Amino acid sequence: MSLPGFNGSKSPILRGDERTAKVLVAGHFGAGKTTFVHGLSQIAPVSTEEVMTSAGEGIDDHAGLPQKTTTTVAMDFGRLHLADDLVLYLFGAPGQPRFFTILKDLAYGALGALVLTDTRRLQETYPILELIEQLHMPYAVAVNAFDGAPVHPEPRLRQVMDLAVTTPLVTCDAREPVSSRNALIVLIRHLLTPESAR
Repeated sequence: MSLPGFNGSKSPILRGDERTAKVLVAGHFGAGKTTFVHGLSQIAPVSTEEVMTSAGEGIDDHAGLPQKTTTTVAMDFGRLHLADDLVLYLFGAPGQPRFFTILKDLAYGALGALVLTDTRRLQETYPILELIEQLHMPYAVAVNAFDGAPVHPEPRLRQVMDLAVTTPLVTCDAREPVSSRNALIVLIRHLLTPESAR
Protein backbone atom coordinates (compact mmCIF):
# COMPACT_ATOMS: atom_id res chain seq x y z
CA MET A 1 0.00 0.00 0.00
CA SER A 2 1.44 3.35 -0.98
CA LEU A 3 0.65 6.68 0.58
CA PRO A 4 0.27 9.75 -1.62
CA GLY A 5 3.19 12.07 -1.18
CA PHE A 6 5.58 9.39 0.12
CA ASN A 7 8.51 7.72 -1.63
CA GLY A 8 9.73 11.00 -3.06
CA SER A 9 6.54 11.83 -4.94
CA LYS A 10 5.12 15.33 -4.88
CA SER A 11 3.00 16.18 -1.86
CA PRO A 12 -0.71 16.49 -2.61
CA ILE A 13 -1.89 20.00 -3.42
CA LEU A 14 -4.79 21.31 -1.38
CA ARG A 15 -7.80 21.89 -3.61
CA GLY A 16 -9.78 23.75 -0.98
CA ASP A 17 -12.76 21.41 -0.81
CA GLU A 18 -11.24 18.84 1.54
CA ARG A 19 -12.45 18.24 5.07
CA THR A 20 -9.72 19.15 7.53
CA ALA A 21 -9.08 18.15 11.12
CA LYS A 22 -6.52 19.03 13.72
CA VAL A 23 -5.09 16.06 15.62
CA LEU A 24 -2.88 16.27 18.69
CA VAL A 25 -0.02 13.77 18.93
CA ALA A 26 0.86 13.51 22.61
CA GLY A 27 2.97 11.23 24.75
CA HIS A 28 5.71 11.17 27.31
CA PHE A 29 9.31 12.27 26.74
CA GLY A 30 10.95 9.95 24.22
CA ALA A 31 7.72 8.23 23.10
CA GLY A 32 8.42 8.87 19.41
CA LYS A 33 6.14 11.82 18.65
CA THR A 34 8.62 13.67 16.43
CA THR A 35 9.41 10.51 14.48
CA PHE A 36 5.69 9.87 14.08
CA VAL A 37 4.81 13.35 12.78
CA HIS A 38 7.88 13.67 10.56
CA GLY A 39 7.40 10.20 9.10
CA LEU A 40 3.82 10.92 8.08
CA SER A 41 3.97 14.53 6.97
CA GLN A 42 3.57 15.10 3.25
CA ILE A 43 4.98 18.61 3.55
CA ALA A 44 8.27 19.68 5.06
CA PRO A 45 7.49 19.29 8.77
CA VAL A 46 7.94 22.10 11.23
CA SER A 47 10.21 21.08 14.08
CA THR A 48 11.39 22.73 17.27
CA GLU A 49 13.92 20.07 18.20
CA GLU A 50 16.82 21.34 20.30
CA VAL A 51 19.94 19.56 21.46
CA MET A 52 19.77 18.50 25.09
CA THR A 53 22.54 19.94 27.21
CA SER A 54 23.81 19.45 30.74
CA ALA A 55 21.40 22.24 31.81
CA GLY A 56 18.58 19.73 31.44
CA GLU A 57 20.11 17.16 33.75
CA GLY A 58 17.78 16.42 36.63
CA ILE A 59 14.89 18.02 34.73
CA ASP A 60 14.38 15.76 31.72
CA ASP A 61 14.76 12.11 32.66
CA HIS A 62 16.44 10.43 29.73
CA ALA A 63 17.83 7.50 31.69
CA GLY A 64 17.59 4.45 29.50
CA LEU A 65 17.53 6.58 26.36
CA PRO A 66 21.24 7.06 25.64
CA GLN A 67 20.56 7.55 21.92
CA LYS A 68 18.25 10.51 22.54
CA THR A 69 20.17 13.75 22.13
CA THR A 70 17.38 16.19 21.18
CA THR A 71 13.98 17.15 22.52
CA THR A 72 10.96 19.07 21.23
CA VAL A 73 10.58 22.38 23.04
CA ALA A 74 7.41 23.72 21.38
CA MET A 75 5.83 21.46 18.77
CA ASP A 76 6.14 19.36 15.64
CA PHE A 77 3.77 20.08 12.79
CA GLY A 78 2.89 18.09 9.69
CA ARG A 79 0.12 17.61 7.16
CA LEU A 80 -1.29 14.31 5.92
CA HIS A 81 -3.93 13.49 3.33
CA LEU A 82 -5.52 10.56 5.12
CA ALA A 83 -7.90 10.26 2.18
CA ASP A 84 -8.48 12.24 -0.98
CA ASP A 85 -11.05 14.39 0.80
CA LEU A 86 -9.66 14.36 4.35
CA VAL A 87 -6.58 16.28 5.47
CA LEU A 88 -5.13 15.97 8.95
CA TYR A 89 -3.01 18.65 10.54
CA LEU A 90 -0.75 16.90 13.05
CA PHE A 91 0.48 18.81 16.07
CA GLY A 92 3.09 16.97 18.12
CA ALA A 93 3.33 18.23 21.69
CA PRO A 94 6.38 18.05 23.96
CA GLY A 95 5.95 15.44 26.67
CA GLN A 96 7.75 16.82 29.70
CA PRO A 97 5.57 18.16 32.54
CA ARG A 98 7.30 21.56 32.29
CA PHE A 99 5.78 21.87 28.79
CA PHE A 100 2.21 20.88 29.71
CA THR A 101 1.06 24.48 29.20
CA ILE A 102 2.16 24.18 25.57
CA LEU A 103 0.32 20.86 25.24
CA LYS A 104 -2.86 22.53 26.50
CA ASP A 105 -2.45 25.34 23.96
CA LEU A 106 -1.87 22.88 21.12
CA ALA A 107 -4.95 20.91 22.14
CA TYR A 108 -7.19 23.90 21.44
CA GLY A 109 -9.39 23.10 18.45
CA ALA A 110 -8.11 19.54 18.07
CA LEU A 111 -10.64 16.89 17.13
CA GLY A 112 -8.87 14.36 19.35
CA ALA A 113 -5.50 13.02 20.42
CA LEU A 114 -3.30 10.06 19.66
CA VAL A 115 -1.24 9.28 22.75
CA LEU A 116 2.03 7.46 22.04
CA THR A 117 3.69 5.38 24.71
CA ASP A 118 6.76 3.21 25.17
CA THR A 119 6.26 0.09 27.31
CA ARG A 120 9.67 0.69 28.91
CA ARG A 121 8.33 3.94 30.40
CA LEU A 122 4.63 3.30 30.86
CA GLN A 123 4.47 5.16 34.16
CA GLU A 124 5.35 8.38 32.31
CA THR A 125 2.17 8.03 30.25
CA TYR A 126 -0.13 8.45 33.26
CA PRO A 127 0.26 12.25 33.61
CA ILE A 128 -0.31 12.67 29.86
CA LEU A 129 -3.49 10.59 29.95
CA GLU A 130 -4.71 12.48 33.01
CA LEU A 131 -4.13 15.81 31.27
CA ILE A 132 -5.86 14.69 28.05
CA GLU A 133 -8.86 13.54 30.09
CA GLN A 134 -8.95 16.83 32.00
CA LEU A 135 -9.14 18.56 28.61
CA HIS A 136 -12.16 16.35 27.74
CA MET A 137 -10.51 15.18 24.55
CA PRO A 138 -11.40 11.84 22.99
CA TYR A 139 -8.24 9.86 22.36
CA ALA A 140 -6.66 6.60 21.34
CA VAL A 141 -3.44 5.11 22.70
CA ALA A 142 -0.73 3.76 20.41
CA VAL A 143 2.06 1.63 21.84
CA ASN A 144 5.16 2.52 19.84
CA ALA A 145 7.03 -0.70 19.09
CA PHE A 146 10.58 0.17 20.11
CA ASP A 147 13.23 -2.47 19.49
CA GLY A 148 13.73 -4.53 22.63
CA ALA A 149 10.76 -3.02 24.48
CA PRO A 150 8.72 -5.49 26.54
CA VAL A 151 5.49 -6.72 24.99
CA HIS A 152 2.46 -6.96 27.26
CA PRO A 153 -1.00 -8.40 26.53
CA GLU A 154 -3.68 -5.83 25.79
CA PRO A 155 -5.73 -6.54 28.95
CA ARG A 156 -2.68 -5.83 31.10
CA LEU A 157 -1.90 -2.59 29.26
CA ARG A 158 -5.48 -1.46 29.62
CA GLN A 159 -5.37 -2.26 33.31
CA VAL A 160 -2.18 -0.36 34.10
CA MET A 161 -3.24 2.66 32.03
CA ASP A 162 -6.82 2.47 33.37
CA LEU A 163 -8.26 2.72 29.86
CA ALA A 164 -11.99 2.62 29.26
CA VAL A 165 -13.17 -0.30 27.15
CA THR A 166 -14.20 2.21 24.48
CA THR A 167 -10.72 3.76 24.24
CA PRO A 168 -8.82 2.25 21.30
CA LEU A 169 -5.43 0.70 22.05
CA VAL A 170 -3.20 -0.16 19.11
CA THR A 171 0.43 -0.94 18.40
CA CYS A 172 2.38 0.96 15.78
CA ASP A 173 5.93 1.63 14.67
CA ALA A 174 6.48 5.39 14.37
CA ARG A 175 9.31 4.71 11.91
CA GLU A 176 6.88 3.10 9.45
CA PRO A 177 4.43 5.46 7.71
CA VAL A 178 1.85 2.77 6.94
CA SER A 179 1.85 1.58 10.55
CA SER A 180 1.56 5.16 11.82
CA ARG A 181 -1.22 5.98 9.38
CA ASN A 182 -3.14 2.91 10.50
CA ALA A 183 -2.96 4.16 14.09
CA LEU A 184 -4.42 7.48 12.96
CA ILE A 185 -7.22 5.68 11.11
CA VAL A 186 -8.14 3.91 14.36
CA LEU A 187 -8.28 7.29 16.11
CA ILE A 188 -10.41 8.91 13.38
CA ARG A 189 -12.86 5.99 13.40
CA HIS A 190 -13.09 6.33 17.17
CA LEU A 191 -13.78 10.06 16.86
CA LEU A 192 -16.64 9.33 14.47
CA THR A 193 -18.39 6.94 16.86
CA PRO A 194 -21.09 8.26 19.22
CA GLU A 195 -19.43 6.93 22.40
CA SER A 196 -16.36 9.10 21.86
CA ALA A 197 -18.42 12.30 21.99
CA ARG A 198 -17.92 14.28 25.17
